[in-house]
Amino acid sequence: MTDANPESTPAASTETRTSNFLRDIIAEDVRTKKYGDATIQTRFPPEPNGYLHIGHAKAICLDFGLADEFGGRTNLRFDDTNPEKEEQEYVDSIQKDVRWLGFEWERLCYASDYFGQLYDWAILLIKAGKAYVDDLTADEIRQYRGTLTEPGKNSPYRDRSVEENLDLFARMKAGEFPDGSRVLRAKIDMASPNINMRDPIMYRILHSSHHRTGDEWCIYPMYDYAHGQSDSIENITHSMCTLEFADHQPLYRWFIENLGIFPSQQIEFDRLNLTYTLLSKRKLLQLVQEKRVSGWDDPRMPTLSGIRRRGFTPEAIRTFVTAAGVSRTNGSTDIEMLEHFQRDDLNHRASRAMAVLRPLKIIIDNYPEGHEETVEVANNPEDPSAGNRQVPFSREIYIEQDDFREVPPPKYYRLSPGREVRLRNAYFITAKSVVKDADGNIVEVHCTYDPLSRGGNSPDGRKVKSTMHWVSAAHAISAEIRLYDKLFTKADPYDLEEGQDVLDNLNPNSLEIVTGAKLEPSLANAKVEDHFQFERVGYFCLDPDSTAGNLVFNRTLPLKDSWAKIENKSGA
Repeated sequence: MTDANPESTPAASTETRTSNFLRDIIAEDVRTKKYGDATIQTRFPPEPNGYLHIGHAKAICLDFGLADEFGGRTNLRFDDTNPEKEEQEYVDSIQKDVRWLGFEWERLCYASDYFGQLYDWAILLIKAGKAYVDDLTADEIRQYRGTLTEPGKNSPYRDRSVEENLDLFARMKAGEFPDGSRVLRAKIDMASPNINMRDPIMYRILHSSHHRTGDEWCIYPMYDYAHGQSDSIENITHSMCTLEFADHQPLYRWFIENLGIFPSQQIEFDRLNLTYTLLSKRKLLQLVQEKRVSGWDDPRMPTLSGIRRRGFTPEAIRTFVTAAGVSRTNGSTDIEMLEHFQRDDLNHRASRAMAVLRPLKIIIDNYPEGHEETVEVANNPEDPSAGNRQVPFSREIYIEQDDFREVPPPKYYRLSPGREVRLRNAYFITAKSVVKDADGNIVEVHCTYDPLSRGGNSPDGRKVKSTMHWVSAAHAISAEIRLYDKLFTKADPYDLEEGQDVLDNLNPNSLEIVTGAKLEPSLANAKVEDHFQFERVGYFCLDPDSTAGNLVFNRTLPLKDSWAKIENKSGA
């Protein structure tokens, strides 16, 4: 695996230093030569039935990052065993997301590459008396399986002869039977305390065209059958998966041992759960299909394509995943922690700019009419190498409506009649009078300025209590601003009243669209996914919906960092 830019990526060195039990297992296997001189081989095995989300980022970072750390390789393998739900669109998006996170796979594989081999191995199990064709319906199979406290009972078809099973399985493959009429099951133990070992289904009949194999197959392997064997075919040494598969591990090993093939080992870790976030593919698909969001890449979605469009960076996600850690028990991580690492990353990389979202016109009466000048502003105070830019200044400017109060409340230090404030990098101004429309709304504020305070400081050393951003009215460009917030109102979206659905907890204020915002002219050159800090407002990026005549910026995050306060209170 090759990191996109390992020397410049803060996450790369952090991941190498931080210990976790998965790393410890691999290190011990390397030390003891468990796999001889074989290279450490991992895989990331997504099902192409939806877009990857932030939870998958943890698995990707572990699969690729640990293999890279130990000089190994990682395959990207699509678990494409369910043609009814899989599409090429999802295959393409998954590849794009993995690369965006900064990783590259050794081999691009598909479970469908192995359909022939999996079928041949099923024949071997039938011949060994370890698999049989069952005619029970799906409901009957569930009834026969038993419960957590009661053993299952054998299917009446369990003792079919090898010859009859081979004949029926071949006819299943040939398309002779309708969907759901027969399945192939492993013959293990219907009394096993592990329900997964009670004669699990290996193949089902499904007359559905596959996005890669077309109509070649009308029987498809189940995940529990295909997964371990696919790992074995690829010589995967460490097959890492989330904790819900822990009870499936005995079955994983049973297939490998009874086929006598390469002994890949499955290791489980906790999945990533975030507060205020839903990571169910089924529910995310529902959001898309019901048009509760604009698509899989809606910036409110937890999909990697969605948070990328919102302005999140792969470096911040990798750093967050490392900090969140790896455990053997599931829990929930505060979304504020992810946002903290993203703010920290953008603070160092985002160019600064001035943007007024809800403009109020300021007229500087004693500034020469028709005169224009530029003031020098740092592109990023955190990065001196980013240089400076020239921002135009003129007699008429825009400030935020909230930065002026005709009757200021207590401890309000921004602009108000008679009060002097600083315009960032420009001048001191003092409000003198206002102009209102017929409804009594303030539409203009007339001010004076101190010509000697150019640059934002006064020669006599007097101080002001507020510094405000601004945009020259004569040079401003207009834009649409999309202010995104959490998609759900509750930290646990599944915290429901009786009769409620999780979608009842959707946040009705998760998107606010602001039109007519005024931006400094340098932003006319912004490119999609460029990152900016709009001073005093938040972090933003240009959205793909933008056109030359209609720029659209997405708010990635506001400036306020709740997680930093949480850490300070806890003494971290």
